[in-house]
Amino acid sequence: MSAPLLSIIIPTYNRPELLSRAVNSALNQTLTDMEVIVVDDGSQPAVVLPPQDCLRVVRQPNQGGAAARNHGAKEARGRWITYLDDDDVLLPDMAEKAMAATQHIPQALPEPVALLFGLTIVNTQGNGIETHLPPTLPRGSHFCLEEIQPGESFFSKQTLVVEREVLLGMGGFDPSFSSRVHTELFLRLNPVCSLWGIPEVTYHLSAHAGVRVSSNSRRRQHNFERLLSKHHDLFTSHSRKTVADFVFNHADMLQRSGQSWLAAKALGRALMIHPIHILLRLGSPYKRQFLKCLSLLKTRFRLCMPGA
Repeated sequence: MSAPLLSIIIPTYNRPELLSRAVNSALNQTLTDMEVIVVDDGSQPAVVLPPQDCLRVVRQPNQGGAAARNHGAKEARGRWITYLDDDDVLLPDMAEKAMAATQHIPQALPEPVALLFGLTIVNTQGNGIETHLPPTLPRGSHFCLEEIQPGESFFSKQTLVVEREVLLGMGGFDPSFSSRVHTELFLRLNPVCSLWGIPEVTYHLSAHAGVRVSSNSRRRQHNFERLLSKHHDLFTSHSRKTVADFVFNHADMLQRSGQSWLAAKALGRALMIHPIHILLRLGSPYKRQFLKCLSLLKTRFRLCMPGA
């Protein structure tokens, strides 16, 4: 059997009610020269799916999403791989657009080159809430820490299409991280691989009330601190403005997920790094939310003071 052009890898853990939708979106691609690999990260009961010629289910003991993604990459037979979270969906022409794009990669970008597409966050009714379009960054850059154009967003990491050997060659995902796994990967990937941002939406990220990695505030904050520690030299080599933006974006994500106290702490940290720049950013649509965060932070600090 000849190797497919593309392998779509879906890591999953105990979400059978969502998994079938994700798998169907991967199987119903307009491109037929592909395979779908579901990596069951120790679900109970084990994942069982109707057999399909281009579908494989592989199982591992519960080791977390990063390890499951690496397992899928090792199992993949395609030259190119991409990932799909088990609660999200791919648009039907995602694979076709990606493989067509690999034939027209800009010569100005140093090889190897991976692809990023646009991503739309959708609500439970399937309506789009917001869309994020990716930047283009040459090899040697640092995704999440570079200046990008207005209208571009770093919040497009789930759409990565990369050569299997490139991903495995740079070590894959770090299994010691239980969240922020994409951000950590991209901080190592972009220095060895150009990223070509294509402004076409191919991925729908689902906003739902179910269990998510990001809903565990303690784990998310712990991994964020580990991220800053692991890449300390990288962060200190960039401008204060860049690092302040990175921390501000973390605060933004926390606020969006309802974790106001942690968002307030992160915002305070960003203000300490570059106060003028962050105060200017507070003119964004989230100004009112962040001012509430600052008020909460001030209240908590006052209550913790002796004699308060």
